[in-house]
Amino acid sequence: MQQLATEPTSGNSRSTEPGGEELSLAERAYRAIRDRLVMLEIRPGAPIHEEQLAQSLGVGRTPVREALKRLQYERLITTYPRRGTFATEVNITDLAHISEVRQQLEPLAAAQAARRATAVDREVLTALRRELESVGPARQDSGGLMHLDLQVHRAVYAAAHNPYLEDTLVRHDNLATRIWCLFLDRLADMAGHVEEHGPLIEAIVAGEPERAARLARQHVEGFEQAIRAAI
Repeated sequence: MQQLATEPTSGNSRSTEPGGEELSLAERAYRAIRDRLVMLEIRPGAPIHEEQLAQSLGVGRTPVREALKRLQYERLITTYPRRGTFATEVNITDLAHISEVRQQLEPLAAAQAARRATAVDREVLTALRRELESVGPARQDSGGLMHLDLQVHRAVYAAAHNPYLEDTLVRHDNLATRIWCLFLDRLADMAGHVEEHGPLIEAIVAGEPERAARLARQHVEGFEQAIRAAI
């Protein structure tokens, strides 16, 4: 993973992403550590070492400490008195609870995205749609597919322009993705699952909220069915 810039002396300094979005070091550290946990690059149950994370990201310990506080709230890490901090275990019994939330909120987000997406949102989604066209027999790298899946979901949530809805869905999608990663070697058609996002993106870009909601619900239901079949 590319290192973040070395922590500056001023707490108000910011780093800027290629798209022009300014992010604090704490936010950049949070996103980097979050995705390592979501993709199981930090394995469930593994100890979390602030100093090692800070060194690997090229930042000081303060941004890492701030990031870990958020990740604990999001159930991606847990702290035990006198034992330390660890990546949370992936509990398959959580699947039903996570799916219950997503089955209600994913269609809402998709419909709102179809109604509210800006020109920039549509450009981002259209670019992701083109990338989805490369998914198929020629592209079977699970890591790349998982990252693409996360990108699509997060772009849809952002296009809904409801920060509370976005925050809730990002957290639940992260937990669902951890379960998915746990069963990657047992899933028969991972590429097909990711490709399902194509028609959803088309519905959002075309401004068709009812169709977008229907496709989003089908996608979540299909995810749960695929995981249960793999167990």
